[in-house]
Amino acid sequence: MNIAAIPTDQPREGKKTRDDDPGNFLHPTYFMDFEHPEMRAFAESKTDGAQGDVEKAVALFYAVRDGIRYNPYELKIEPPAYRASHTLQAKVGWCVPKGVLMAAAARAVGIPARPGYADVLNHLATERFKKMMGTGVFSYHGYVELWLGGRWLKVTPVFNIELCEKFGVLPQEFDGTGDTLFQEFDASGRKHMEYIKDHGAYDDLPLSEIMADFDDRYKDYMIAVRNGLVGDFMAEAAAENKSA
Repeated sequence: MNIAAIPTDQPREGKKTRDDDPGNFLHPTYFMDFEHPEMRAFAESKTDGAQGDVEKAVALFYAVRDGIRYNPYELKIEPPAYRASHTLQAKVGWCVPKGVLMAAAARAVGIPARPGYADVLNHLATERFKKMMGTGVFSYHGYVELWLGGRWLKVTPVFNIELCEKFGVLPQEFDGTGDTLFQEFDASGRKHMEYIKDHGAYDDLPLSEIMADFDDRYKDYMIAVRNGLVGDFMAEAAAENKSA
């Protein structure tokens, strides 16, 4: 099937892919809806004046990293909440929707992009969030693969700089020449992130796969989500660091 011909007005479950042809990762999808007027305007404005794909990718990385506030309490069940245009309008999201937004924005300016996922051991979550999750292992942490310089690079435009400051974590940087995954240690030398399983790259968001894993792994958290969970992750981080 021609992936580019799949209708974009309905969700399609993303599948793990071994296809490394960058030409197959440029089309819009239901989730990566970069043909939306606000998405087009965002991608074009943030890359205005950039020379070449590397400069464009770097500009979009920082626009998504710092322009969209990270908050894992924003997890939703419904597919519309994972469309790139929705995250752009909300100005807040967690790693999965932020990754979708980054991939969509990259495709909008002609950079092949696709989502990827990994399980990570996170040592720097808030106490409330860790208690709700019941574990320090966060599955399906979202990253993005970008085709730059003739190869796929992994990038994580997730933690906005203000949140990094609250946690004492060095913000993730990207120059377009290599992978930028979470550092092993924070600014004080404490353990920050450990990647323990890479699920690999997908041709689109595997929303049902992710939600099924979360329902199995994080039962209390997902019950709370379905009951209308609210929270401000950055405020929690600031309060904990202040009292420490």
